[in-house]
Amino acid sequence: MKTFVPFSQLRQQPTIVVDSTGLGAALTLAHWRGAATPEPLRDDTSAGSVLRALRAPATPGLEAVAVTANHFDVDGFVGVWSLLHPELALRHEHLLRLTALLGDFRELNWQDPLAEHALQLVCWLNAEEKDRFYEPFGAPALRRREDEASAEKFEWFLPRFAQLLENPEAGRATWEPEYERIRQAMATAQSSTTCRRTYPEIGLVVVQTPQPIPYYALFGPTAGFDMVLSLYDDNRYEFEYKYTTWIDLESRPTLPRLPLDGLAARLNSLEQSGHLWTFDGITDTGPLLRLTGRRLSKAERYADPDQRPIYSSSITPEMVEQKVVEFFREKYTNVQPRRYWSWAAIRAAGGGKGEL
Repeated sequence: MKTFVPFSQLRQQPTIVVDSTGLGAALTLAHWRGAATPEPLRDDTSAGSVLRALRAPATPGLEAVAVTANHFDVDGFVGVWSLLHPELALRHEHLLRLTALLGDFRELNWQDPLAEHALQLVCWLNAEEKDRFYEPFGAPALRRREDEASAEKFEWFLPRFAQLLENPEAGRATWEPEYERIRQAMATAQSSTTCRRTYPEIGLVVVQTPQPIPYYALFGPTAGFDMVLSLYDDNRYEFEYKYTTWIDLESRPTLPRLPLDGLAARLNSLEQSGHLWTFDGITDTGPLLRLTGRRLSKAERYADPDQRPIYSSSITPEMVEQKVVEFFREKYTNVQPRRYWSWAAIRAAGGGKGEL
């Protein structure tokens, strides 16, 4: 039987580290860029690596009794829980994979028969996390370190998750409000008021829809793409690199993230609204390019688009789309997609720009 331990206890006993990295780990099961996950266990999600490990019981280090993570999110939690409940995890492997994928990449195949259950699990985790603890990336506002504060979340969720896995109705009162909000947004995303244009050669999806919508609806059908340009009514726009280019994606090659300063400069040369186009660095988990009035906190940037202000631009949506597509087509001209980019290689592909 394995047990969860706070991240600070990593070196006190042989410990498996999930969705994190740490010196002294007996085994690392993480999709983080450059993580020491054994090659046969690499997967798009950290939970996926855990599930692969459970099917390879001779994996060195898997015998360690302690399990930890340095933060709490859906993917990491599913991975930790699966190590503590291996038989039940393997019985529900497909559902757990869907849940981890939705939690981290906000992608989901809505035609999958278990898609609804996965959404319910994620909504339950999200709702309980916010109500009982603090929102994702909210620890600094409480003057606490995430690796310390998140241990309390794991201790609360770990003994309760199995019931929801086998009977989601047990948590309906908690997951239903967010679930219904997502389903309503999905109805909009699937209606004639929304259109998508794809540019596979640069990995871009353009989503044109009337109002900002939750990520699960916005990113849900964008599997296989790594950038999303959202065009809303009243000339409101956001561009975002998906989390798929922050981690070591196993299932397919990707293009490297490029610094967004050049694109922001091109848009600012056209902008007459009084707002400036600003951008996050390439090592942010989900860099945004947007018009800014005030700087958003990490928690606000991680929250759904309909939960933050998005300002009107003087530039037409056609011109914004044109400038974004032109920029990436130009910059990716001599760059080939591949797996396992290092941050140094990503920086080099961007002309030596971007923080490390």
